[in-house]
Amino acid sequence: MAVMGSMKRWAAESSVAVVAGMLTVQVLATGLQLLSRLILNEGTFVFALMTYRHVVAALCVSPLAFFSERGKLKKLSWFAGFWFFINALTGILMAMGFFYYGLGDTSAAYATNFLTLIPVLTFLFSTILRMEKLRLGTRAGKVKTMGAILCLAGALIISLYKGKSLYITHHHMDHHSGIIPKVKPNKTRGTLFLVCSCLSFGTWFIVQVKTFEAFPYKFWATTVTFVIASVQSAVAGSCLNQSKSSWTLGWNLQLITIFYSGVVSAATFCLISWAVTRRGPTYPSMFNPLALIFVTIAEALFLGEAITVGSLVGMLLIIVGLYSFLWGKNKEVKAMANLPIKAAVAEASTVDASAPLPSASPNNDTRNQV
Repeated sequence: MAVMGSMKRWAAESSVAVVAGMLTVQVLATGLQLLSRLILNEGTFVFALMTYRHVVAALCVSPLAFFSERGKLKKLSWFAGFWFFINALTGILMAMGFFYYGLGDTSAAYATNFLTLIPVLTFLFSTILRMEKLRLGTRAGKVKTMGAILCLAGALIISLYKGKSLYITHHHMDHHSGIIPKVKPNKTRGTLFLVCSCLSFGTWFIVQVKTFEAFPYKFWATTVTFVIASVQSAVAGSCLNQSKSSWTLGWNLQLITIFYSGVVSAATFCLISWAVTRRGPTYPSMFNPLALIFVTIAEALFLGEAITVGSLVGMLLIIVGLYSFLWGKNKEVKAMANLPIKAAVAEASTVDASAPLPSASPNNDTRNQV
């Protein structure tokens, strides 16, 4: 009984920590998207932004890797190196590259709408690869699946239905005011880029699992991934644009955004990787719809954009869907954590009533139960 109580307390504390970490990721991502939109409209070259951003990110994470995982880099194998390359390719070069180009052709709110598709795609890919189980025969499985559907429905409503416009501030957005430089968008091309970004992100959450199975040292893994991503971005960017002016940095908003995005990349990459090892590939992606809510509110507060009735209805569905998914996932985790404990208790009572119970180690996590 003591072991079961200790295990339940640890599971509850772990769940709170993971949720707090994922909320932090979305708050940081909101500021990053708004700043990125500003500098992309000013003509910043996407691959230059990505190259410098991940150099800064690697510099931020490397001290953590050096001090907390000293000597672990020697265990890096060619097999793990392959997964690092794929990790950087899918999660940074392709996912972020396509997203930045889509963001430049559309708007922050429109681009963020597509992030809500990532959990559904990740859930689909995980189910196909048998990394995630639907468990529709259980109440938790039904609620979890319904939550994913509600998140998708909320995103579709925000994208397709506008309704009456509401303003939080009296300063309405004026595209000719100079707050955001007006750039002629190409919505069709931008939408295609954003769809490709979602597919890449969905694949990346799966690749994360394989990467940490090959090399389970998160700080070194993150540092190496950033270094590889910087090289990939520099090579791809050089093939597309060799103009010196496209790669030159100045003391302006571009430089601020690069440093901010590098620090945010380091923090969010570590948090997401940690959440994937704790709760599986689908769990962190389910928080992406919150970015849509945060960006919509931030644009309304700071840029004077309107909040429509459609966006309010969509936000409500997203919140309900996210809560439903988290509730179902949490029930599944608790049920799976309790099974080996109950079996061990039953075996101990049969063989030897005085035998010690298994320890409630955090290593008995859902890491290998997804």
